[in-house]
Amino acid sequence: MISVTVPSEERAKYRTRKGILSMNVLGVCSPDMEFIYVLPGWEGSAHDVRVLRDAISRPNGLKVPKGCYYLCDGGYTNGEGFLAPYRGHLYHLREWDNGARQPHTAEEYFNLKHARARNVIERCFGLLKGRWGILRSPSWFSLQTHGRIVLACALLHNLVKRYMSPRSFNDNKLYEEVDSDDDEGDEGDQAEYIHTIVVTDPWTNFRNQMAQNMFNEWRATHNRRAN
Repeated sequence: MISVTVPSEERAKYRTRKGILSMNVLGVCSPDMEFIYVLPGWEGSAHDVRVLRDAISRPNGLKVPKGCYYLCDGGYTNGEGFLAPYRGHLYHLREWDNGARQPHTAEEYFNLKHARARNVIERCFGLLKGRWGILRSPSWFSLQTHGRIVLACALLHNLVKRYMSPRSFNDNKLYEEVDSDDDEGDEGDQAEYIHTIVVTDPWTNFRNQMAQNMFNEWRATHNRRAN
């Protein structure tokens, strides 16, 4: 959520459940904390699933090839291409008492590993807002302009992350050109992408099997160390 200033007639739509006037920004990032896709502009009252459906339906929207998936939080539907945690079970890292509490079921263990992996998006947004002060408080720009500012900040975030890290700077790679893989792009055009978000038995079984396998492997390793 990005705080915004809106006309009085628009405030109801942009008011979140916490009573804050905000723009709902969908962000997708890679494990190395670079933004892959950003969709600003939706009202703060809009449900996350509605925003995601809009993102994958756009001609130049979020592309998720069949057979691949993103980790998403419990506000989203657990459907093909979007692996969500189990609802009704411990999830947030703070609930695990910094590792003092151990999971007792496959669902709890899955949620723990899921939260640790998905925490990268929380850190990514935290870094984005920490670096660009204009995103931390509402501005007097129009909603359209503020959405463009969000996109610009995300792009600058990626540039800083990719080319101005200590390692890249020391290696004098700041001004090197990045090769474009045209052949790889042609292959991507032939891929089949996900265009709907629905709960299906195969996807539910996929998550359940993954959770059980992860839990069994962890429990076997835990028991060997205990012995």
